[in-house]
Amino acid sequence: MIQYISTRGNQERKNAAQAIIQGIAMDKGLFVPDCLPVLGQDISQLIGKKYADIAYEVLSKYLGGFTKEEIHDAINKAYDEKFESEEIVPLVEKEGVFFLELYHGKTAAFKDVALSILPHLLTTALKKEKENRKVVILTATSGDTGKAALEGFADVENTEIIVFYPSYGVSEIQKRQMVTQKGQNTHVIALKGNFDDAQNGVKKIFNDRPFNESLHNEGFMLSSANSINVGRLIPQIVYYVYAYVKLLEKGRIKKDGKINIVVPTGNFGNILAAYYACQMGVPVNQFICASNRNKVLTDFINTGIYNINREFHVTNSPSMDILISSNLERLLFHISGGQTSVIKSLMEKLEKEKKYELPEYMKEKMRIFTGGYADDKSTLKTIKELYQKGAYLIDTHTAVGYNVYLKYRRETQDDTPTVIASTASPYKFTNSVIAAIAPEKQGSEFQLIEKLQQATGSRIPKALADLDKKEILHHAVIEKDQMMSQIKEVLLKK
Repeated sequence: MIQYISTRGNQERKNAAQAIIQGIAMDKGLFVPDCLPVLGQDISQLIGKKYADIAYEVLSKYLGGFTKEEIHDAINKAYDEKFESEEIVPLVEKEGVFFLELYHGKTAAFKDVALSILPHLLTTALKKEKENRKVVILTATSGDTGKAALEGFADVENTEIIVFYPSYGVSEIQKRQMVTQKGQNTHVIALKGNFDDAQNGVKKIFNDRPFNESLHNEGFMLSSANSINVGRLIPQIVYYVYAYVKLLEKGRIKKDGKINIVVPTGNFGNILAAYYACQMGVPVNQFICASNRNKVLTDFINTGIYNINREFHVTNSPSMDILISSNLERLLFHISGGQTSVIKSLMEKLEKEKKYELPEYMKEKMRIFTGGYADDKSTLKTIKELYQKGAYLIDTHTAVGYNVYLKYRRETQDDTPTVIASTASPYKFTNSVIAAIAPEKQGSEFQLIEKLQQATGSRIPKALADLDKKEILHHAVIEKDQMMSQIKEVLLKK
């Protein structure tokens, strides 16, 4: 049975339930499976299966100790009518590539796919481990994780959820989705800073033993809904396996044929899930990692040097405005051959010197990844051109991915069938999308939702309809050094 170990080498070994509950390892490392599982069957045998069936085939390999009934129950509760598409994640062919639409859940972003099932995995894990403390889900968000986590955990028994978001750098729609969230256990707090400030603050809190002990004494324990939690990361593997099966089913690739996977990413979790899918049996030719102007990942993939000594940019693809890509640590663990001392050394260098360089043997193993980036102007141009050529509307993050892919294809002449992770509805970023296709239309982000619908005839997601008319329920704004005191105030006031 698979167990979970830290990327940084302490001796704790956890079963799946324990790793999901704890969220992050005691030595500041991230939990990874002690061996990467495979599907155990020819992937073509999954042709004709529904998303829920494929989810079971993937999740059962990672969730050792969970019964068949428990896994099926979590899947069935997660992937139901809350998704506006019966397929859950439709695969749409446009202009010779395949867009994997991951945004048909309750918050119109890809995070819904994993955060619809995480609460059910967590509550099952708590029962299995006979844990009676109240779990506090502590999350930093660059825009989408926060709302998806709030939606998933709202009023879930024996939980509280606290979301920190940067006071600048999220779209007005993303912000309004969070601050209007209902639920007796939901808490949304703006942080004066950027996403890295929020993420670093959350990590420090997880690793502050005196603070955690004080919470334990009050009957609370911390866990995470960010992709640092394996219970959030593992469900993301499913949609890449599903996409490959759909390509086989449509006859767009032959049996054992390779594909490229393009992922616009800042925190590296979504592309790491694609890497895990490859390890499970999905034949991948190239992973194409797409960044915006905060191109720390592009530079890293091209040089082997990770360097955050650089200016931070607020862009029109704000969910990728990140300099510290947490999930990269997991990939480094795997390509190092599980050498935890190497990973610990690299992460300590990043913390102290703000950069590190991979040894040559690890650089060699990174060659399955290609990095590229698109600036704001190129992003808008890509949205416009795809809409004009293919009558297909995409958001800014997806446009970054498509732009990077087009450059890759021109430079390499690689015609491998390609799947692009389409991570959010274009209606979440109306200012930018309408500026690309109908710049004459003016108004607030909320007014532009209706104008975008009128201009394109596309459907407004239910999650965004009348959003501006909802009551604002969360008003807190704090300094970066007030996170711990705010958590205590929120929890102990209850």
